[in-house]
Amino acid sequence: MAYLINPDRTVPWNNLPELPIDNDYYEQVDVLKRLGEAKAALGRLQGRSIAIPNQAVLINSISLQEAKASSAIENIFTTDDELYKAFSEEVNSLAVQQGPAKEVLNYREALWQGFEYLQHSGFNNQYLVNTYQIVTQYTDGIRTPIAQTYIKQGGAGPNAGKPFYTPPRGKGIVEAKLDNLLSFLNDDETFNTDPLIKMAIAHFQYEAIHPFRDGNGRSGRIMNIHYLTKKGLLDYPILYLSRYILEHKDDYYAGLAGVSQRGDWKTWLLFMLSAVESTSNNTYYKINDIISAKDAILHATIEENILRPEPLVDALFTQPFTKVKHLTEKGLYAENTARKYLDRLTEMGVLEKRTLQGNVYYLNSELYRILSE
Repeated sequence: MAYLINPDRTVPWNNLPELPIDNDYYEQVDVLKRLGEAKAALGRLQGRSIAIPNQAVLINSISLQEAKASSAIENIFTTDDELYKAFSEEVNSLAVQQGPAKEVLNYREALWQGFEYLQHSGFNNQYLVNTYQIVTQYTDGIRTPIAQTYIKQGGAGPNAGKPFYTPPRGKGIVEAKLDNLLSFLNDDETFNTDPLIKMAIAHFQYEAIHPFRDGNGRSGRIMNIHYLTKKGLLDYPILYLSRYILEHKDDYYAGLAGVSQRGDWKTWLLFMLSAVESTSNNTYYKINDIISAKDAILHATIEENILRPEPLVDALFTQPFTKVKHLTEKGLYAENTARKYLDRLTEMGVLEKRTLQGNVYYLNSELYRILSE
C-alpha cells in the first residue's frame, strides 16, 4: 500500500496516515538486520546497567548529558561547567532560574517525572501535556485549531523562514491523530510490532502531528526513552539517543522529511535503529569507564582511612560538581569533616577545587572527563 505523502509543505497535513504503517515498510532484510544489531546492543547495555548497586551514580550523570544534547539540537546551548554547576544548586535557586542551563535541567526533570508517571499509567494525553509543560515551562496544552503552526526553513538562504512543513490543523484533528498514536503505543495486541520499530514509527508520527506550539522535538525525544523503559528494554532512562541525533542532525531532519515527502520509511527506520545501536554501545563503554573510575577512587579513599568511603564515593559520582553541603545534607559528615575530606581528595588529585561566583565546588575530574568524551 502506497504511503499517502504530504505534497504541499505549506498546507496542513490533515491526511497524515493513521498508524500502523504497512508491514512491508520494515519487513525488509536490511531493516531486520539492523534491528537485530540494535536489540543486541541494547540488551547488553541493560545487562550491564542492572549490575550496578547504586544506579543513581549513572542516572543523574547520563540523564544530564541526554538533556544537554537534546536541547542543543534545538539550539539551546550550555557548557558542561554551567550545567553541572546549576545542577549542584538547589532546584529553586536564583542561580538556575533562567538561561540555557535551566532549560536543560527542565528537560531532565521532564525525563524523570515522565518516567515516574509511567510506572502507574500508560501513555496518555496527560503524560504528553505534563512533559511539554515541564520542558517549556508553558502552562497551555495541545495547540488550538487557530494556531498557525508550521516548521520554518532554516539557514540564511533565499528560502529561510518559509514553511518547510505544516502539521495537521483544525477542530479535533490533532486530538484524533494523538488518540491513534497513543493507541499504537499502548496496545501491543492490536499493533503487534517490535518495540524498537514501534518507537521509531511513533517518533516520526509525534513530530508530524506536532501537538504543541513549542518543545515538540525535545518532548518527542523524551518519549523515545520512556517507551523503551515502559516496555522493559531498559530499567532506567539512561540511553543517550540525543547525542547521536545531534551528531547526525542533518540526517535526522532529512529522515523525517523523507517520510512526509516521499514515503521513505526505510531510511528513517535505519537511522533510528542505528541511533539505538550506536548509543547503546557508547553508553555501555561509558558505564564501564565510570565503574572503573569509581572503584579506583574508592580504593584510594580506603587507603587514606577516610570514614564512610562508599557513600562518599557514591556522592562524588552522583554529579560531577560536589559541594560541602551535599555531604552534610546526606548526613555523611559534619561540615568541617566534609570540607576536610574534600580538600584531602583534592590534594590526592581525585578532585579539582573551583571557586565560581564566590561558591566553592569540588569537580570529580574523572567523571567529568568520561561524560564529556
